[in-house]
Amino acid sequence: MDPEAGQSPNALKKNSWKATLLLAYQSLGVVYGDLSISPLYVYKSTFAEDIKHSESNEEIFGVLSFVFWTLTLVPLFKYVFIVLRADDNGQGGTFALYSLICRNVNVSLLPNRQAADEELSTYRYESHPESSYKPSIKTWIEKHKNLHVVLLIVVMLGTCMVIGDGVLTPAISVFSAVSGLELSLSKTHHEYAVVPITCFLIVCLFALQHYGTHRVGFLFAPIIVTWLLCISGLGIYNIVKWNPLIYQALSPYYMLKFLRKTRKAGWMSLGGILLCMTGSEAMFADLGHFSYRAIQIAFTSCVYPALVLAYMGQAAYLSKHHIISNSYQIGFYVYVPESVRWPVLVIAILASVVGSQAIISGTFSIVSQSQSLGCFPRVKVVHTSNKVHGQIYIPEVNWALMILCVAVALGFRDTKHMGNASGLAVITVMLVTTCLTSLVMILCWHNSPLLALAFFVIFGSIEALFFSSSLMKFLDGAWLPILLALILMAIMFVWHYATIKKYEFDLQNKLSLDWLLALGNSLGISRVPGIGLVYTDLVSGVPANFSHFVTNLPAFHQILVFVCIKYVPVPFIPASERYLVGRVGPPEFRSYRCIVRYGYRDVHQDVNSFESELITSLADFIHAEALHNCDPSNDEAEGGFTVVGSSPYNSSTKLNLRDANMTVQISDERNSEGKEAMGKAKRVRFLVEESESSTEGVIDEELQELLVAQESGTAFILGHSHIRSKPGSSMIKKVAIDLVYNFLRRNCRGPDVALRLPPESLLEVGMVYLL
Repeated sequence: MDPEAGQSPNALKKNSWKATLLLAYQSLGVVYGDLSISPLYVYKSTFAEDIKHSESNEEIFGVLSFVFWTLTLVPLFKYVFIVLRADDNGQGGTFALYSLICRNVNVSLLPNRQAADEELSTYRYESHPESSYKPSIKTWIEKHKNLHVVLLIVVMLGTCMVIGDGVLTPAISVFSAVSGLELSLSKTHHEYAVVPITCFLIVCLFALQHYGTHRVGFLFAPIIVTWLLCISGLGIYNIVKWNPLIYQALSPYYMLKFLRKTRKAGWMSLGGILLCMTGSEAMFADLGHFSYRAIQIAFTSCVYPALVLAYMGQAAYLSKHHIISNSYQIGFYVYVPESVRWPVLVIAILASVVGSQAIISGTFSIVSQSQSLGCFPRVKVVHTSNKVHGQIYIPEVNWALMILCVAVALGFRDTKHMGNASGLAVITVMLVTTCLTSLVMILCWHNSPLLALAFFVIFGSIEALFFSSSLMKFLDGAWLPILLALILMAIMFVWHYATIKKYEFDLQNKLSLDWLLALGNSLGISRVPGIGLVYTDLVSGVPANFSHFVTNLPAFHQILVFVCIKYVPVPFIPASERYLVGRVGPPEFRSYRCIVRYGYRDVHQDVNSFESELITSLADFIHAEALHNCDPSNDEAEGGFTVVGSSPYNSSTKLNLRDANMTVQISDERNSEGKEAMGKAKRVRFLVEESESSTEGVIDEELQELLVAQESGTAFILGHSHIRSKPGSSMIKKVAIDLVYNFLRRNCRGPDVALRLPPESLLEVGMVYLL
């Protein structure tokens, strides 16, 4: 056995410190862009209205103490040392936590769970071995179906707030960076310059997204490194020049003095302080692109010290400057020396673009994951890089985000309202992460409930304090992420609800195998040459749309394959475990079932490679089944499935199915330079030799039929559903199904486009679903 088999990519990266340090450097540009630009707007948002900077310095010292301990407790202790360990085979984010819970507890609302899925290598979670402790909460959660819905709603809330953050972060980041012009232009001029320049930069940022992160972001890491060095140098300069004793304000004592003096106003100002940890969730969400150790090193050695120095430098300057003649002079640029103000402005704008890029890419990823789990309407997903797996671009989402970002910049026109809106979105995502991580600690790590409760109480209370402060700013901008979340959650929940009801309708109306076997005698079924791929959501039985097709047109193909595209709650599924193949009916019927399993971050193959791999898997299954039947010690029940491996082949690669009697050869058509010819299908060739055994002769005959059928062509039979609510349904259900779901279905990508099926080989069978 290969000693490295089963190890995650992160475990392999840890073996080399050089590779780890390189990943740490790269993570600065992707992960920490949003977090590193927070000094641009934290103090300005905090002192916007609720509290004033006085000569006693109690306000600025208290804010500095709050910022320091917030950065220390939440990003450092919570995320770096605890939450980052809750990875799902190296992947992070809200869906990673949800998939971990779904694998350990039966809480998935889609009833297509199979025992064979638990045999996947990526399905097992081995970081925390199961102890003898059996949590009663697991049984309690599985029994109460309402809790399954509540858990899904919590996950959707976190997802929608991440998308809302994707709207707000580019707006506040770019606006705060451009606001440095206020100190260099007159009041009349800067009012007409900041907003148009901000909108222009936002449009340019989103217009470049279709080139992909690997092209747009090749300078990301150097820009963020330059920015971190810049704010560190400015912080040290202002500390030394204005107040070398500013470090004393880091004491928690100043937080108590701050709250004692400011009372309700100070509590209200916490909504601006929490912006100092904006972007912390990106450390966990982007874990799949880097290693845990790399992200830990980058934050503790570079990002955290730079941010602390930057905030201390601003506080040191403000502690000696109490006369504020203009409202914007409490912001970031006021403590930048005039001689370097323009270079810092340029670096800040570039850094804000980088920070915005990180959250935009994260929004694309989370929408794609939501779509894979049936929680979001089908949209076009473009993979912009052949080398980096997670770099995707979604045109519909990109342009919607751009319009909303420009609307936010034009509508709010100040950092105060943008900060209130962004703060509520950020703290809500953190609360969701805290809740889900607490469940993971009990259900997946098998820790004591007291330890999970301590984690929840400590960090949940901190975040609840910030959340209550942000919620009080509802009328001052915090209403926007709530409105966006309600709209997105309604869309996601209606789509998921209709998807489940449609699956249950298919499950209740599926036909038995006996009906399929009796078709030939009752209807005079004809078998036509070729392969028919019948797409269905069912993992067993004959779908109703196929019976509708056969009763109206009594003929189907020589080789019939029921194909189920299924998503398993894991990030990736190895190619060797993707296909689950079984037989429908006796061998002479030439009917099979193939369950194609994908993880929520897997990339779909193009139709040519998918067809080739599917046919190769059928050939492999035919031979494996013959060997299985010859083994008297194995008494697996009829209708069982076999995992059939698939892997990329070169033009001369052969897959040996029998020692000397048969091989399956995959031949790719390539150009003279050895590269794959674009648009040319892969062909599957079966090299069949004479066989002496009667069993081998049957195998040869079946494989020969598969070869002939493959060369005759493949037809894709797909159900075209018309969804309606049942007569007598409630008004809410009628609105959800007849109006909202059907509107979304008509305006999203059809299943034939999403599955990349060729129109010339597509047969659609209309079906009316009464849900």
